[in-house]
Amino acid sequence: MILEEIKASVKNRLEIQKKQAPLEALVARVEAQAGTEAAAPPVFKRALSKPEMSFICEIKRASPSKGLIAPDFPYHDIAREYEAAGADAVSVLTERDYFMGSPDYLSAVKAHISLPVLRKDFIVDEYQLYETKLLGADAVLLICALLDTETLRRYLDLCRRLGLSALVEAHDDREIGSAVEAGARIVGVNNRDLKIFEVDLYNCIRLRPLVPAGILYVAESGISSAEDIARLKDAGVDAVLIGEALMRSPDRKAALRALKSGGTAK
Repeated sequence: MILEEIKASVKNRLEIQKKQAPLEALVARVEAQAGTEAAAPPVFKRALSKPEMSFICEIKRASPSKGLIAPDFPYHDIAREYEAAGADAVSVLTERDYFMGSPDYLSAVKAHISLPVLRKDFIVDEYQLYETKLLGADAVLLICALLDTETLRRYLDLCRRLGLSALVEAHDDREIGSAVEAGARIVGVNNRDLKIFEVDLYNCIRLRPLVPAGILYVAESGISSAEDIARLKDAGVDAVLIGEALMRSPDRKAALRALKSGGTAK
């Protein structure tokens, strides 16, 4: 199962990182940083809270299911294109082995745009949450398939203390229940099954009624047209996370503007 392979890869990498920079060192750096910064408002959550559909646009070089998506990868320029075309937030893939990402991409993107930035990775250790804060991210992805409810609750509490928003990703009704029980304030449903990598856009529509009012709802994966956006908006989706459709486009600004036409208020 690819998800278990990725989890094992991430854990192996973390063992190496912890020897080079122990958790205590990261905690100390975060505490020192907090002493010089004012408390940050939840900019990521606010970006998804407007009446119209919000757009989280992803910077992704490759994936296990699609292989190399962007041979040419000027991630600074891509981030600026997204911002110029009206993105509400930017997601950056930082997983190295399967998505060809890097934490350095996130820090660089954050320095080049004013939008909130989401770290998209496979979080399996609180070490990564402190790392995420130090990278300058505004939000982090937490995947229910990797975290039981109690662990998710602890990570959400740590995110709040660190000033990070958390996008909690679910794939089915059981995981939705876990996210809600753990106290998630932003729930995303991935239309791609991470076990077999098949995509079903109806998945997030089917699961929408299970998420209570007051929790922001995000659709992820398989979204490629203004018609998809309109359909999701009608279903009560607050925001969409779009990666491949934009990354493969020869004109990302035009592609994003076309998608946004499906999510404007009538």
